[in-house]
Amino acid sequence: MSNKNIESKKVIVAGIKEKFEKASTVVLVDYRGLTVAEDTALRNEFRKCGVEYAVLKNSMIELAVKDTAYGEQMKDSLKGPTAVAFGYEDMIAPAKIAVEYGKKTKKLALKCGVCDGAYLDAAGVQALADLPSKEVLIARLMGSMMSAVSGFVRVVEAIRKQKAGEE
Repeated sequence: MSNKNIESKKVIVAGIKEKFEKASTVVLVDYRGLTVAEDTALRNEFRKCGVEYAVLKNSMIELAVKDTAYGEQMKDSLKGPTAVAFGYEDMIAPAKIAVEYGKKTKKLALKCGVCDGAYLDAAGVQALADLPSKEVLIARLMGSMMSAVSGFVRVVEAIRKQKAGEE
């Protein structure tokens, strides 16, 4: 192997390592069987949610994550074709899109993932995908807060009416 080739691979590995470090969530999938049209549609779904999606060589991924807390656990998943979804903003988006697309096409299989520096097996990625979106969680929180506030207002109003009736 030439020095030029080795240097170019080091640059690629460093780039992958940087993406793993920057991403809040990373999901690895086996994309075997996807048609070009299906792969393009999947890429578009990821792009809409700010998720970077790339097909990467297993050996390059292994080198990039070897010194991480999850590198050893990830080794077993690095067999067969591997595509990686890097989520930088929405922690749930890469897992949710991969799971939904896998259900739709029956061709995309979860391998593993990393969320906030912790290794997730395929079941962990599935569990992450099952979490409600940020918007749904905010709506639930606001609903709970409004319920408490309106209950408080009813109590204060009842006390006001009671005192008004006494005087």
